[in-house]
Parts: sequence; C-alpha cells; structure tokens
Amino acid sequence: MTPSPPQGLDVLSDPGLNKSTGFTLEEREHYGLRGLLPATVCSQDVQIDRVLQNLRRKHADIERYIFLLALLGRNERLFYRALIDHIEELMPLVYTPTVGQACKEYAHIFRQPRGFYVTPQDRGHVRRMLDNWPEDDVRVVVVTDGERILGLGDLGANGMGIPVGKLSLYTACAGIHPEHCLPVTLDVGTNNDELLSDPLYLGVRDRRLGGKGYLELVDEFVMAIQDKYPDALIQFEDFLTPNAYRLLNLYRDQALCFNDDIQGTAAVALAGVYASTRVSGLDFADLRIMFLGAGSAATGIADLMVHAFVETGLSEQEARERLWFVDIHGLVVKERNELFEHNLPYAHDHPGASFADAIRSIEPHVLIGATGHPGTFTQEVVELMAMLNERPTLFALSNPTSKAECTAEQAYEWSEGRAIFASGSPFGSVTLGAQTFRPGQGNNAYVFPGIGLGVVAARATQVTEPMFLAAARTLADLVDEDDLSAGAVYPPLTEIRDVSLDIAVAVAEVAHAAGLTKADRPADLRDSIRASMYDPRY
Repeated sequence: MTPSPPQGLDVLSDPGLNKSTGFTLEEREHYGLRGLLPATVCSQDVQIDRVLQNLRRKHADIERYIFLLALLGRNERLFYRALIDHIEELMPLVYTPTVGQACKEYAHIFRQPRGFYVTPQDRGHVRRMLDNWPEDDVRVVVVTDGERILGLGDLGANGMGIPVGKLSLYTACAGIHPEHCLPVTLDVGTNNDELLSDPLYLGVRDRRLGGKGYLELVDEFVMAIQDKYPDALIQFEDFLTPNAYRLLNLYRDQALCFNDDIQGTAAVALAGVYASTRVSGLDFADLRIMFLGAGSAATGIADLMVHAFVETGLSEQEARERLWFVDIHGLVVKERNELFEHNLPYAHDHPGASFADAIRSIEPHVLIGATGHPGTFTQEVVELMAMLNERPTLFALSNPTSKAECTAEQAYEWSEGRAIFASGSPFGSVTLGAQTFRPGQGNNAYVFPGIGLGVVAARATQVTEPMFLAAARTLADLVDEDDLSAGAVYPPLTEIRDVSLDIAVAVAEVAHAAGLTKADRPADLRDSIRASMYDPRY
C-alpha cells in the first residue's frame, strides 16, 4: 500500500520539503497548509533577503553559524540557495574559520541532532545501526574521530561540526544532493581533560580508545558502509597524523576512500604552486619547496608533488630532493632518529638546522606552512624569502585564521609587495601603496567537492593519485590573468560550482580511462554530470 503523502505540519517540519512562506496558494491547498502560513507568498529571493538581513543583524560569527544551522534544519533548499548565491560571505561561517569555534563549543550550542555517531559500545552493531539512518542512497560519507580538528586538537564528539560542514560544501559547491550525504563521528572518547570535566559535553566520557580495539571499530564501520551503501565514497577527515596514514594505507585499495587532509590539501596546494609559476616565471620542475610542519597535510602535499615532478621527467629520488621539511625539532635530515615513517622519504643527507638557517642554506622558492601554530612565518623568515626570490611564494595554510603562519598583510608588507601569498582561511584585500592585493584562499573546498562529484558520477571503484593530479591541473588552469594580477592563485569562490564541474569531469575521465568505474561513460560526460547536480531553487 502506497503511503499517503505528508500533509500540514509534517510538511513544514520536513527540511527537505519545507518552503515556508514560499509555498504557492495551490501548494498550500494540496499539502493542507491553509491557515498554517501568513498570507503573503514569498519568492525564494525575498526569503534569502530576509535570511541575510537577520544574519547580518547578529554580532558574532558563532551566532551566525547557529542561525545558519537552524535554517538548514528548517528549510534545506533555502539554506543551500543562500549559501550558493552568497558563497564568499557564508562559507567562512558554515566552514572555516567559524567551524573551528563551533566545534570547540559544539556541546554548548547543541540544538538539533545531526549526523551519525558510532561509539565503542556499538561494536558488533554498526551495520544494524546504519538502518536507523533515514536515507537509503548515501553516496558520500565524511567521517572523523575528532582527534585533530583543524589546528585545535582533540575535540572528541564535538568534531561532528567538521563532517556536517564538509558535506554542506559537497552540496553547495558540487551539487551532491543532501539526501546522499552522511556525516559520521567515531566517538571513541577524548583525552581532552577540559571536555571530560565539562558537564555539558555530549560525547563518550572515557579516554580515547586506541590500539587493536580502535582499528577493529574503524574496520567494522568501513565494512558496514560498504555493505549498506556499496557505491559510497568515504572521506576521512581530521584524524591524528599516524592514524590518518594508517587508515589511508589500509583502505585505499579496499574501499572507495580518500583522506582530505592528506590528499585534498595536496591537490589544492599543488594547484596553487602550479599557478604561482605563471607569476614567478620559474619552471615547476626547477622549484625547491620547503614545508614548515611535517604532519599529514604537509607530507600529503609532498607525496603528490613527487608524482607531479616525476611527470616532468625527474626520477622519484630527484623529485624528493626538491622537497624539504622543517618540524618542531628543525630540519628533517637523515641523522635524526625520532622521525615518523611518513617523514623518512624526505629526510635528506644534510646538516641539521633551524628554520631560518635551513632557508639560508637550501634557498627554497616556495614556503608552505601546515603547522597549526600562528606567527611561525616571522618577519625574519618572510624577509629572507624575499631576499632570495624576486617573487617569493608563501602559503600559510593552517586553519582556522587564528592559526595561520602569517597574515596576508604581513606577507605583503614584509616582502615589499612581492610575495605570492595564499592561506587556508580567508583574508581580506590588502592595499600596499598603489597596489591592492586579493589574496587567494587555498581552501580544500576548491577540490574535494569536485573530486567527490566525479567519483560519484562515474561510480568509481577507487580513488587514485592521478585523480588528484588531474584536479590540481584543472584548478590551476582555471586561474586567469586577472586573478594573478590581483595576487590570487585561485579563482574566485563565486565560480566554485563551475570549478567543481570541471574537476569532476577531469576526475571521471581518469576513472573511465583506467577502467575503474561501474558505470559506462556517457556520450557527453560534462552534460551528464551537470544534469546530476542538485539545484535548490524553487
């Protein structure tokens, strides 16, 4: 027996159906809404104007975040239409940098359950629990264990803000339908004493599960997803570096998955470096690149750059010799004996050195910060880079804004306006003399939504390094001369849907060419992918 369509308050309570004052008179009659709404029928444009007026009336970004999440819980299509049409204003509220504060305060600002939680007490039951999720056609899963949220550390179950935020960008930036998205937190406890003593904290009140028990729970989750949603892409997000690499290496050939901190960050950073060479005039194959920070983000960028250098004709060893790391103990060199496994390929035969001394001896063209520690690109460091390079490239990628290695203003001022600068979180325009710079934001939102869209459209069976290289090349090619002359090595965020479509096509082409798809290649791949993209207009 076909169930009756929802009526009345059930319609207004369903965020996927609700249009609030946007229901026409005919729809109000059809859905039993007469008398339940004010008389005026508002266009979606008018509703967005009301949203923006209310949003801008608030005095703090965390209040704006709460307001937008409440809107998502009431009227999904209105939320996404507002986010798409006002992406430059709203993305920093929905995701970085505001999501960092939202995660720190998640238990205190909790209003409405969102996402799926798995705890150690759920072992043996995860597959059955997935049947509680209301959607049967999940295609993208973003999962975190909350141990390394942005640059903020262990936030436990509060980390749910990350998968919720990432998936909102999958929808807004790449048109993945909200019903196809599943945010997940593996709540395995926390070692954050402040959270454990907080009476409002909502997560498991135990120290973090580790070792064999942790890996068994992750494995049960991955297997359950594959069983329930066999075509779903799993994106690992904000895991501590050793676990991030362990899980990626364990599952990259067994499941349709990738790690955005390692591989997504790599693609967006590589794209920025590709674009920077059009300003510096240097050949990519000749670059020397130094990383401050040696965690998953930095080494992920380097790993992809090895592939990019090899494509230019260098050997793998020659490629690695172009890439240098500095961590909290100084330059990463062979004589050090406390390095993690993922650092070893980049430990060169060279005397140990401090950060500044390493810059002096190695003379890098590009400096990439992924430390989570603010102010580490000091005036001395920026001036050194400017002394060594006519156009020094400085990427301060740590999130949120409070963790950036330097500000845009500092990079331009200390380099006398010669720096090619990008950051992980947004900075406003900077005027220095007669020049106004519009610094580019090296945000993973430029790549992961498009990669996900391409993988989903092709029904890919694996996510491979050539897909990330294709994404990076595509993104770099979309940076035009106007962007570069304004100081930006990324296209404007206002073009993000088109950017995601181009990246999706490139990724799908790689998947089809490699025979890694369950779907036949359509005659017009671009039109097919474009037609699949969610449009929230009503």
